[in-house]
Amino acid sequence: MKQLVLDMGLSTGPSLDNFCAGPNAAALDHLQLWLGQPGALRSPVPTYLWGPGGCGKTHLLTALRVALQARGEQVGWLDAGVAQMPEFDARWRAVLMDDVHALDATQQQAAFNWFVNAQTQQIAVLAAGGQPPADLKLRDDLRSRLGWGHVFALQTLDDTQRRQVLRANAQSRGLVLSDEVMDFMLTRFSRDLGSLMELLDLMDGYALQTQRAITIPLIKTMMDNV
Repeated sequence: MKQLVLDMGLSTGPSLDNFCAGPNAAALDHLQLWLGQPGALRSPVPTYLWGPGGCGKTHLLTALRVALQARGEQVGWLDAGVAQMPEFDARWRAVLMDDVHALDATQQQAAFNWFVNAQTQQIAVLAAGGQPPADLKLRDDLRSRLGWGHVFALQTLDDTQRRQVLRANAQSRGLVLSDEVMDFMLTRFSRDLGSLMELLDLMDGYALQTQRAITIPLIKTMMDNV
């Protein structure tokens, strides 16, 4: 039972298609246009996404990384958790940098070198951080480069928007979420939309397996079996 629930319910991972845009539709449209079709020419102008935790920055960058790699394209990836930064590779089709506000001095040096090489090679840099470019506590040459291209301020969804997204996604699957169920989801689980969507995936699989409607007792039973 436990393994079956996990197999049926787990999310397939971040993608542009499963990003719930809400007030961030402009950023999503921009990235979809940039990604384009396989083999399409892409703009080398950099893109910077900024906003608070939980607004979807990492989801979007990871989705781009997955999409590019699925097409057989190589990308450079840097975030604050990367200890050993590889040398810039001219075969990269994009440079992706997450949580740039948290980069240490060594990582900032690598990010700057990647940025300069990417510009020389006409390769786009797509980055994300917690503050607008002007407020980033980074070396000046890196901060200025992050801010000269496309800049999008991402917002987290409020509870009303979360409920609208959950209800619409459930309806697209043929599911009905009562107000009580959504109250339970928002008070008992992470309010991050990505986590809520993974929970909905799990609920959908379990409801299909057990041939039951989604109710609070069903969710409690499901979690006991995960």
